[in-house]
Amino acid sequence: MTKVALVTGVTGQDGSYLCELLLQKGYEVHGLVRRSSSFNTARIDHLYQDPHEDGRKLVLHHADLDDGLSLVNILRETGPSEVYNLGAQSHVRVSYDTPLYTANVTGVGALRILEAVRASNLDIRVYQASSSEMFGSTPPPQNEETPFHPRSPYACAKVYAYWSAVNHRESYGMYVSNGILFNHESPRRGETFVTRKITRAVARIQAGLQKELYLGNLDATRDWGYAPEYVNAMWMMLQAPEPDDYVVATGTTYSVREFCQVAFGHVGLNWEDYVRFDPKYTRPAEVDALMGDASKIRTNLGWKPEVNFEELVQIMVDGDIQLLEDERSGRLVRVDR
Repeated sequence: MTKVALVTGVTGQDGSYLCELLLQKGYEVHGLVRRSSSFNTARIDHLYQDPHEDGRKLVLHHADLDDGLSLVNILRETGPSEVYNLGAQSHVRVSYDTPLYTANVTGVGALRILEAVRASNLDIRVYQASSSEMFGSTPPPQNEETPFHPRSPYACAKVYAYWSAVNHRESYGMYVSNGILFNHESPRRGETFVTRKITRAVARIQAGLQKELYLGNLDATRDWGYAPEYVNAMWMMLQAPEPDDYVVATGTTYSVREFCQVAFGHVGLNWEDYVRFDPKYTRPAEVDALMGDASKIRTNLGWKPEVNFEELVQIMVDGDIQLLEDERSGRLVRVDR
């Protein structure tokens, strides 16, 4: 019997890779898309516009994490066995400008999903996308037992969503697992996130289209992994006999400065000639260092990362170089991403 999955945040980096993975595994996949005045489906156009030969496809539904009733209706309409809640206002710096919106969508939105699943009376396994930002200023390495100390409205909202998931698991016996994912990147990362901002600038500077790159805190260190590997960890969590919470990370840490060094060096440029500091990109409360200990998921589920830091950066730079070439040759029409 074909498995059915429902994915929120389907138009994002993780949503697109997760849909590809689920379709490859034979799932019927339904994705929630927030209604807006512009198209933002570039990452998944190849999935829902071209159904697979055997009939497997991605079906999109308009809904919002702000509307609990619509979530219940879609659950009853689609009848999924697995729900992956990836939907969020996920930009940390932006969350300072829109704290109430971030709390409503990222935090209470997760609660609406959980309550919709509970109200549907269906046997559904739920994955909640948690974040390493929840650890905030707690010193690394961070694992499942590390106390949270959130340092942004986004992180606070994620902590609320995390404990809502745990509470529903413990109070109602629901199958709910939290994936505490550390930073994970790819060529599909949004262009306003620091990693993609860097790799896109490298491509444009090399092509003579940009002269400088302005960044905030260059000394912040992060545990950076490859997004397609991390969505596989999400899927593995929901295949386990019992629900649980897992840190997903590489166990290594690099600074934004080192990311710049590798990215520019990949095309033979010295990053110091192009990168400039701009205080407007700093956070009101900085998170200096995040590094995850993924021993639990490695032991329990057998997951481990394969792509290392240098390979990740090179994949992203090459992706942006190719994207720029496609745009300039007319092979690609840019859309709102």
